[in-house]
Amino acid sequence: MPAVACCVDAFAGDISFPAPVDFTGVPPPTTDDSHWSPTLSSALYNVDGWGGPYFAVNSTGNISVRPHGGETLSHQEIDLLKIVKKASDPKSCGGLGLQLPLIVRFPDVLKNRLESLQSAFDYAVQSEGYGSHYQGVYPVKCNQDRFVVEDIVRFGSSFRFGLESGSKPELLMAMSCLCKGNAEALLICNGFKDAEYISLALAARKLALNSVIVLEQEEEVDLIIDLSNKMHIRPVIGMRAKLRTKHSGHFGGTSGERGKFGLTTAQILRVVKKLEHAGMLDCLQLLHFHIGSQIPSTALLADGVGEAAQIYCELVRLGAQMRVIDIGGGLGIDYDGTKSSDSDISVGYGLQEYATAVVRAVQGVCDRRSIKHPVICSESGRAIVSHHSVLVFEAVGASSYGAPPAFSSLALQYLVEGLSEEARADYRNLSDAAIRGEHETCLLYTEEMKRRCVEEFKQGLLGMEELAGVEGLCDLVRKTVGEADPVRRYHVNLSIFTSIPDVWSIDQVFPIIPIHRLDEKPTVKGILSDLTCDSDGKIDKFINGESSLAMHELEGGRKYYLGMFLGGAYEEALGGYHNLFGGPSVVRVLQSEGPHSFAVTRAMPGPSNGDVLRVMQHQPELMFETLKHRAEESVHDDELTAAALATALARSFHNMPYLVTAADHAGEDEHDQWSYCIA
Repeated sequence: MPAVACCVDAFAGDISFPAPVDFTGVPPPTTDDSHWSPTLSSALYNVDGWGGPYFAVNSTGNISVRPHGGETLSHQEIDLLKIVKKASDPKSCGGLGLQLPLIVRFPDVLKNRLESLQSAFDYAVQSEGYGSHYQGVYPVKCNQDRFVVEDIVRFGSSFRFGLESGSKPELLMAMSCLCKGNAEALLICNGFKDAEYISLALAARKLALNSVIVLEQEEEVDLIIDLSNKMHIRPVIGMRAKLRTKHSGHFGGTSGERGKFGLTTAQILRVVKKLEHAGMLDCLQLLHFHIGSQIPSTALLADGVGEAAQIYCELVRLGAQMRVIDIGGGLGIDYDGTKSSDSDISVGYGLQEYATAVVRAVQGVCDRRSIKHPVICSESGRAIVSHHSVLVFEAVGASSYGAPPAFSSLALQYLVEGLSEEARADYRNLSDAAIRGEHETCLLYTEEMKRRCVEEFKQGLLGMEELAGVEGLCDLVRKTVGEADPVRRYHVNLSIFTSIPDVWSIDQVFPIIPIHRLDEKPTVKGILSDLTCDSDGKIDKFINGESSLAMHELEGGRKYYLGMFLGGAYEEALGGYHNLFGGPSVVRVLQSEGPHSFAVTRAMPGPSNGDVLRVMQHQPELMFETLKHRAEESVHDDELTAAALATALARSFHNMPYLVTAADHAGEDEHDQWSYCIA
């Protein structure tokens, strides 16, 4: 068959593979892999863009953490890989024996974020000649972890940093934490409210806490008036205004006239009248608004703040004893480091520009209206906690795209002769196009032949061996013309639904990169696939608009760790229990003067199989007793085997749901125990 011979010349034998793909954002001075450097990896993943000043690539090719930000000496940096090894190595090897995935918290980063935000506003107040001060609060919904909230109260006590709650349990938490903080710190009570919520907020004032009940709905004012009279507690009241200024991005759903929260102009006027009639207009002291998270530009910010400042001045004119303007959240995070003002994952400003824009907008309106400058409050949660934690997880396998098979003339002729007449016609057309060098046409006939053969296989007209041969030939054609799919699927020991739910639910993009081997050139493009039995359990969108991530080849016996950064806000509270995967293990790390420059001050293993079963109302203890009884019945003639089986079952209830690789628990005997039971 001449066509077969021609096509063999084109496709069979040694294959010349295309050159490695150039990755977007890389400015390598050389393509020689031996000259790859950590600096090139830093540029590839734009670490300085999204990670500064807290994360960098060190000289050994690992991610280093700078807990206090800014330029630091090498001995003041913490090697993230060393933390992971300390946490995950077995106790017999000096480690903590925690299983991955792992959240690494850096309280020092929290402290630096708080101080940086306060300093930015202090500088803006001083430089602009503003007549009052800044006093922020942390919205606990961003991360309600006990130690995170307690750290923020402790670190912010010296500058009266407070808390914001949006539900009754959050309010109880905030009240408890602020009892240990500065008495002047604000306790902002947001969210929908019933009588119990309002009673708690009033009780907070009785406990000498600086609580402010913010009206989200008009009818809440009636409850406040009634309950404050019954409890004989004079409240401090705020109201949330529904501004016309609208944030058009994904996170702007709470803004504009159709926003979820807040009072319209007419409702504000009715509330003022009700308070005046009740002799409580002097209790109205705070105006709150929120135009959405991730405010992209200072121009939009200033527009919203300016509108709110006009409402504030009008409330003063109407007789309210106003003293605080609460600009809500919205201080954005530059997730991809591009400093773009037209993206949901980036912002076109820094902390200082944000603070200055706010101060100038409030000051400008108040000066024109001859109104005393109010205390400025903000509820910046994402900007405070996002940087303080890193999620570390392991790639445990990858799909393989090896070299396609080479066909001898005889093997190829034998394969083609076994096909149907229609498939042979497709092959002849493919061969003719290959001879003419028409690569696009080649690919069209390749897909047509493969489609036809798959249909014939489904109908039982083609055997598995022939179908495999056709698929190999199609791979060879695509590889030869440079059209083979280079993207591999890396399987990661993680549940996206539990640990990074925003990736699944709102297509949020976080910086994800290898935390080591950054002195080696990544030669593979990959997407990440998690452990869940769900097609949505994948990550195929990365920073800089990439649909794949530059990765390294997995090497047998060598772990490959990835880190997800800037995820300290929202992800933990939003995470679910899909497939009953629980949360990660957690360690708190402080910088120290020791040999590793860090100390683990708290280590908490992730929820066990038994823990997550309890979440769904199962009773692990009863489940174990049932299985133990069955074990005794099944191997009643061998008490030793029954006891070993029961022990292994008990261990499974106490282990985490995630995969345990061979090296994770070296020296422990649970695998041998199972083998013994099965034998």
